[in-house]
Amino acid sequence: MSTALVQELSFRERIAMLRATKMRHTEEKWREIGSLDMDDLPIMLPPPEMRKIVRIVSGSGIVISDALFSNFIPTSNHPSGGFFGARACGENFRALLDIHPPYVDPVSSLAGGYMASFLAYRDPAWNPDCDYAHLHAEQNLYKLHHGIGAVQHFCQDMTIGFRLGWNGLLDQIHRYRGVQRDDEAQELYDGLEQCVLGIQNWIERHAAAARTMAREEMRPELRKNLFELAEMNAALVTRPPVTFREACQWMLWYQLAAKMYNMSGSLGRIDQFLYPYFVADKERGILTDEEALFHLACYFIMDTSYTQLGGPDAEGNDTTNPLSFLVLEAAHLLKIPVNVGVSVGAHTDRRLLRRGVEILFEDKTGIPKFLGVDRTSEGFARNGYPIALGRERTYSGCHWCAIPGREYTVNDCVKINLPVLFDTALRDMMSDPALEKNTTVLWARFTHHLRRAVDVIAQSLDFHMDHMFQVYPELMLDLLCHGPIERGRDASHGGVEFYNLCVDAAGLATTADSFAAVEQRVDRERKITWVQLRQELDADWAGPAGERTRLMMKQIPRYGSGSSRADDYGKMIAGLFTTSVKAKPTPHGFNMIPGIFSWAANIVMGKDVGATPNGRHAQSPISHGPNPDPGFRKDAAPTALAITVAGIQPGYGNTAPMQIELDPGLSKNNEDIDKIVDLIITHFDLGGTQINMNILDKKAILEAHKDPSKYPDLVVRVTGFSAFFASLSPEMRQIVVDRIIAEG
Repeated sequence: MSTALVQELSFRERIAMLRATKMRHTEEKWREIGSLDMDDLPIMLPPPEMRKIVRIVSGSGIVISDALFSNFIPTSNHPSGGFFGARACGENFRALLDIHPPYVDPVSSLAGGYMASFLAYRDPAWNPDCDYAHLHAEQNLYKLHHGIGAVQHFCQDMTIGFRLGWNGLLDQIHRYRGVQRDDEAQELYDGLEQCVLGIQNWIERHAAAARTMAREEMRPELRKNLFELAEMNAALVTRPPVTFREACQWMLWYQLAAKMYNMSGSLGRIDQFLYPYFVADKERGILTDEEALFHLACYFIMDTSYTQLGGPDAEGNDTTNPLSFLVLEAAHLLKIPVNVGVSVGAHTDRRLLRRGVEILFEDKTGIPKFLGVDRTSEGFARNGYPIALGRERTYSGCHWCAIPGREYTVNDCVKINLPVLFDTALRDMMSDPALEKNTTVLWARFTHHLRRAVDVIAQSLDFHMDHMFQVYPELMLDLLCHGPIERGRDASHGGVEFYNLCVDAAGLATTADSFAAVEQRVDRERKITWVQLRQELDADWAGPAGERTRLMMKQIPRYGSGSSRADDYGKMIAGLFTTSVKAKPTPHGFNMIPGIFSWAANIVMGKDVGATPNGRHAQSPISHGPNPDPGFRKDAAPTALAITVAGIQPGYGNTAPMQIELDPGLSKNNEDIDKIVDLIITHFDLGGTQINMNILDKKAILEAHKDPSKYPDLVVRVTGFSAFFASLSPEMRQIVVDRIIAEG
């Protein structure tokens, strides 16, 4: 046997090999599928004979590229050709799992990978019998992302699965089937049982594949690893995990299945629920820090779910532990999109914050992000809950938190497009001859339409809550929530304890700057009349005269510049939105919680808006989240941005994240790291809730934008998520470039 076959690979070498494999899979997806303006999904392309590329729509209404099995045809239970309800969804998901090829990498300590999204087969995605035509007119008028049909976007409790295992979950289903005997419960149990049985068969086939591969593997350490994978996964088909490695493997199976079912991306506080296994294995002498780091890296290669590090327990005590740092180091080693958030608060471990900032400087990947856990906990308590519940909420998505296993939220799925409301208000004012034409009247019309949009959202959410369980229930998340199995009710229909439905505003800067522009240029300076402005907007600033007018309207003190009228309007709009959402619950009594966030939907939402008085062209993207538009200050002062975003927070537990781009000229010396640590703490002390940060070189980002193929492993913080820059569409890349050029 050659020396190359005898020499044992180190954990670091194996991580490098796994990363190279991931990059190969990623580049294959780019070639076959094209751009993907969302989280870096670990989905792999299926074998060519099972491959078909389609366009699918996510639960939040965004078009996603994906690959699916062309030889899988779901069984319909409805004349429309779709399949609806727990039983049909569970049976079809099991059928998909049953034909899903196993994936085992002999270098990894964990088995499994996913190659298909169940969402892709939902055609139609909504049951036409559940008709909400009575809401269509105003949903379309305001271009609302109304939330009907939204999937996942809340957080499971992984400890349920760790405690029970797959057989234990089956036992729970069988036990409560005899207790909750109504038709709704029985159908839910049928669907849940099919999911578990499908997952067990899927795992069992992976164990068999690993055993077969082991017999053919020439390298002794890889052969040993494959036999371990076979033995471990054969056991995990039925029993709960016992060791740290087994817990990582069980977690991966669940997360892969959840992603296949409806692209769920929540994970929660990984350094808390894995910590007992970590401590026990260390005490038994069967786990080193290096091995734990390797298992974590193997997990993140295959799943980039959202996870929180550190933060308070229910009593307010910091929970940071040695595993928190190892998770951070795993992300550092991989240098791929990993959605890790570091908690920052009055009592959190400053060493974790500092290490996070050091990694930002070293890796320049936008990872980690930073979580203002004190502000979100306090804000959640303003909804009438004990602050202990606010502390239990965990970072689980782009900008959002949820109580693991106990709270249903539809976070990040419901959005109000503020520039659409502005344009509707302007058209109202201009078309009514009885109305005086001035900014005061415009604000009154805007207020009316914003409040009406919130009312329509509230009615839409009630409709969703009434019918979602009949259409596409949350089967995978139901398995690891407290209540759905016990009550026989889907999480969307009374299965969990708390219901706090997220409503986000988008396009704040576009709207604030537009109000300030018309107040200054039309009302005060009279540089242009209201009629002329409307004509210019309808013509999208056409011709040389239109361009001169556009630049005149744009060149005002803008939102983010400090003490400007646009800043005043930003606060007024955020305040009006917050009070409108919190004025009352939905008609059925569900609490709504406001946030300010657009996600990557600012491109899609921009296509619904004509030209706006801030100088924006028709159908171009609206402003991102609560941030000012790029170039809001000539000095691009980070402190100005921190103050601006902190000043418009809704303050009820959901976030308005600050997106900030920093100059890579900042060095890794202690002084510059201290400056960034201080900036993060200051923003949260001022009321901020979350920070997404990039440290990227302008020259490199411009070169990568020109030819992304030359920079396949360049990672950027896009918004709440990080992604490979080359995977983004040209339009989304341009948004990132504009931010970095203007603010970096």
